[in-house]
Amino acid sequence: MKVVVNEVQNEGIETLLGQNVTFWCGVYIYTGKLVGVSDTCVKLEDAKVVYETGAFSSRQWGDAQSLPAAWYIQTAAIESFGVLNKE
Repeated sequence: MKVVVNEVQNEGIETLLGQNVTFWCGVYIYTGKLVGVSDTCVKLEDAKVVYETGAFSSRQWGDAQSLPAAWYIQTAAIESFGVLNKE
């Protein structure tokens, strides 16, 4: 079976560098300022673990706990990601 792969320029995680991003991973939800992207991980500053999202229409997380320093997430664990504009 032939598979055609189209690589799209200016798409993906790298386009979100410098923005506050939320990552849904296998177990936890992480949020913070995306400051680094490599083949194996992403780096967040001002990172938090989100235990309760609250309403998506709300500007605040239901429960988000700050991590003590910059935090790395393995890209293999990321299920989805995006910008939610929550604090």
